Amino acid sequence: MSPVQQVLAILLLPLASAAIIALFLRRQGAIATAVSVTAAAALAGLSLGLISSGERFTASMEWLQLGGLTISLGFKFDDIAALMLFVVSFVGFFIHLFSTGYMHDDKARARYFGGLSIFMFSMLGIVFSDNLFMMFIFWELVGFSSYLLINHYHEKQSAADASKKAFIVNRVGDFGFLLGIILCYWTYGTVNLTELGAISDAGGLAYSRLIPLLLFCGAVGKSAQMPLQVWLPDAMEGPTPVSALIHAATMVAAGIFMLCRIEVLMVPEALNVIMWVGTITALYAALCAIVQSDIKKVLAYSTLSQLGYMVAAFGLGSMTVDHNGHEMLIAAGVGAAMFHLTTHAFFKALLFLGSGSVIHGCHHEQDIFKMGGLIKKMPVTFITFTLGVLAIIGMPGLAGFFSKDAILLLAHQNNPAVFGILVFTAVLTAFYMVRMWKLVFFGTTRSDNAAHAHESGFSMTLPLMVLAVLAVTGGYMGVYGKLAGSLAGLIPHSEAAHMTILVTSLAVLVVGALGAWFFYKSDDIDTLELKATGVFKTLSVTKVSFDAVYDYYVAKVQQRFAMLINFLEQIFLAGLIIRGFAGLVGLLGLGARALHVGSLHAYVYWFLLGVVLLWALTSGMF
Repeated sequence: MSPVQQVLAILLLPLASAAIIALFLRRQGAIATAVSVTAAAALAGLSLGLISSGERFTASMEWLQLGGLTISLGFKFDDIAALMLFVVSFVGFFIHLFSTGYMHDDKARARYFGGLSIFMFSMLGIVFSDNLFMMFIFWELVGFSSYLLINHYHEKQSAADASKKAFIVNRVGDFGFLLGIILCYWTYGTVNLTELGAISDAGGLAYSRLIPLLLFCGAVGKSAQMPLQVWLPDAMEGPTPVSALIHAATMVAAGIFMLCRIEVLMVPEALNVIMWVGTITALYAALCAIVQSDIKKVLAYSTLSQLGYMVAAFGLGSMTVDHNGHEMLIAAGVGAAMFHLTTHAFFKALLFLGSGSVIHGCHHEQDIFKMGGLIKKMPVTFITFTLGVLAIIGMPGLAGFFSKDAILLLAHQNNPAVFGILVFTAVLTAFYMVRMWKLVFFGTTRSDNAAHAHESGFSMTLPLMVLAVLAVTGGYMGVYGKLAGSLAGLIPHSEAAHMTILVTSLAVLVVGALGAWFFYKSDDIDTLELKATGVFKTLSVTKVSFDAVYDYYVAKVQQRFAMLINFLEQIFLAGLIIRGFAGLVGLLGLGARALHVGSLHAYVYWFLLGVVLLWALTSGMF
C-alpha cells in the first residue's frame, strides 16, 4: 500500500464507520459501538504504521475550477502532521475504548459513536490538508460534528443551549478565517501550504499584517481564545469522553495546529498580537478555574489556560536573536507550541477521562465539594489521576514539566512581562489542580453518592493506565524524534537561563500546591464552599462577565438592529418593491383585459393602429 493509499484509508475509515451506523445501526447500540471502536483501532494501527515508516510527502488533485480559481484536494504529510496524527488517532482510540464502559447504558449510544466517527473523519481531514480551502471544509465539518456530540443529551435545555452557543461562537471566528483565506488567495494566487512556503523562501511574500490576523480568527474561535472563549466551559454539558476528545486532545488543538501550518505568513506585529491574546487568555482562565465547583468545569478552564500557553508560545518563538545579535525568523514557537499541544493531549485526556471515572463511580455527581474520601474507593482512578495532576502542574520528570518549561524559556528570552504573567498563571494552575485533587480524593466523604462510590470497569481503567504512562514519558525528546528534539537548538539559551527556569518551576509548584493543600484543610462542606465563594468572590465575576456582556449585546444591540432590518424589509422590500410591482402588473393586466371586448371591428382598428406604428418605426420617424 502506497503512502497516499494509507492516508486515504486512514481518512475514510471513520467516514465509513459513521455511514454504516447512520444508515443501518441507529437502533443497534452494541453493534454500532463495535463498528466504531474497531474502526478507531484500525485507524490507530494504520496511523502508527504510516508515522513509523518515515514517509513524508505531498499529493494533490484538482477538485473544482471556477474561472481562474482552482480548488484542489490534497495531502501534506510532514513531521507536524505526523505528530498531530499520532495525537488524534492514539488518544482518539482510547477515548473510544473508555466510552464503551461510560456510555454502556445510554439508549442513544449508536448516535454517540456515529458522532465520534464523523468527528474523527473531520479532524483527520484538517491534519492531512495541504491547502487552506480544504482545511476550511474540514474545519466546518469539525464544528458540525462537535455540535452533534455536545448536544448528545439534547433533552436537557442546558445541553441544547451549549451546543448552539459553541456552533455560533465558532462561526464568528470562522468568518474571519474565511476572509483571511480569500485575502491570501487574492494576494498570492494560492493557498497551498507548500507553495506558500516556496514563495516565502524566495522572498516573495507581501508584508501583510491583515492576512495572518484574519486567519488567527479561526484559531481564536476553535481554540477558545479571548474574546471567543465563552463556548468551551458550557460545552461540558456533553458526555465526559466527548470533553476529553474535543476539549482536551483534538478540536481545540486544531487552532494551534493551523497556526503552525501558516507560520510562513506571520509578521512580527501579528505575532505580538497573538502572543498577548494567548497570555491574557491563560491568566483569565486560571483565575476562573479557582472558583469552579464542577469537576469538569475546573478542567475546562484549565484547558483554556493551557491553550493560552500554546498560543503565547507560538507568538513568542518565531522572532528571536542569535548569538551574533542578528534577528532571524525560526520555528522555535512552532516546536514549543506543538510540544505542549502533544503533552497536554496526554495528561488532559487522562484528567478528563479520570473525571469521567469519578463521575461514573459517584453515580453522576460532579460537585467536588460533595465528593471526598475516594482514595480508597477508587485506587486505580486515584493513581492515574494523580499522575495527570502532577504532569499539568509541572512535576520534574513528567510530560508537562518539559513542555511548560520550553514555553517559559521562550518567554524568559523574549518578553519579561509575558514571562511574569505565565509564571503567575503556573502558580494558579498548581493551586486549582491540587485543590480539586484534594477535595475529590482526600478527607471524609461529603455525600451519599461519594459514600457509595466504586471503581470503574476494565474498559474504563485501561485507557487511564495507558494515558498515565504517556503523561509520565510523553515529555522526553526521544519519543518525538527531530521535531521536538530540535527545541534545544532552536531556542537561544544558556545554562544560567535553564537554571533560572528550573528554580522558577520548582518554586511555582511548591507555592501553588502547598497553598491549596493548607487552604482547603477543612472537611466541612459549608466551610469549603464559603472559602470557594467567599475568599475568591471577586474572581467569581470574571467567569460570568463575558456572558453578561454578550447577552447585553444580543438583547440590546443585535436584536434591535434585527428588528429594524425586519421593519425596513416589510416596508420597502415586501411592501414597496414586491407588492408595489405586483400592483403595477395587476393594473397593466386590468388594462390589457379591458381591451379584449369581443368585437371584430374593434380588433380591426387596433390592427390598423399597429400597422401605422410599425410603418413609423421602420421609416425612421422615431
